[in-house]
Amino acid sequence: MADLTGLELSGDLALLGTVLTVWAHPDDETYLAGGLLAALGEAGQRVVCVTATRGEAADPDATPGERAALARTRTRELEEALAVLGVAEHHWLDHADGGLSDLDPGIAAARLARLLDDVRPDTVVTFGPDGFTGHPDHRAVSGWVDLALRRSTAAPRLLHAVAREEVADPGLDQDFGVFELGRPRVCADADLALLLRLDGASLDRKVEALLRQVSQTAGLVDAVGLARFRTWVAAEAFAPPRQRT
Repeated sequence: MADLTGLELSGDLALLGTVLTVWAHPDDETYLAGGLLAALGEAGQRVVCVTATRGEAADPDATPGERAALARTRTRELEEALAVLGVAEHHWLDHADGGLSDLDPGIAAARLARLLDDVRPDTVVTFGPDGFTGHPDHRAVSGWVDLALRRSTAAPRLLHAVAREEVADPGLDQDFGVFELGRPRVCADADLALLLRLDGASLDRKVEALLRQVSQTAGLVDAVGLARFRTWVAAEAFAPPRQRT
C-alpha cells in the first residue's frame, strides 16, 4: 500500500499511470478523490475526470426552472473546483440527475467503453457497488464502469473509493445523514491499495476546491465550522474490488 502524506511521496503515484475517474455528480470527485487528483497533476500524470450528471436534482422540491439554474451553477462550480485541483480533462455524460438507475446500463456503459478505448488509462477510480453513500446514482455508475471495462479493449486496474475503520468524525456523518441511503465498504488500512492523508498545502487545496462548490458545501461548513470540515475530508482511501467468492 502506498501511504502518501501531503505531496511529499507523490513519486509513488507513478505506479497509477494515466488515471480515469468516473463519478455521478459534481463534488463526488472532490470529496472522494480531490487530494488524489491534485497529487497526480503535481506528479505530471494524466488525469481524466468523468461526471455523469450536472447535479440538478439536489433539491427534490425545485421547479424545472430552478433545476436548470442549479445545473448551470453546479457546472460552473465544478469547473472552478477542477481548475483548483489542476484537472484539465473533463467529460460530462449529461444524464438526468437522480435517474441513472433507470437508464439502460448497456447504453450508458457503451459511452464509457469508448472513453476507455480513447484514453487507455492504467487506473480507473470510481465508486464501489455500495456507491459509498448508497445513492442509487452512485451505484449505477459503479455498475456502468464494470460493464464498460468488460467491453473495452483497455485493461486498467480498478480502484474503488472506500471508508477506513478509523472514522474521522462519526458524529458529523450521523448528524447530517451522510449514510442515510447506505454505508460504504469499510477496509482495514492494510487492505487498501492507496491511502492519502492530506495535510498542509495538499489539504488546503482540496478544501479550496470543495469551497468553490458553494451550493453543496456552504451550509455544512457554516454548521460545523471550517476546522471540523477540514478534518472530516483529510483522508482518502481506495481499494481493489472485493473478490467474489
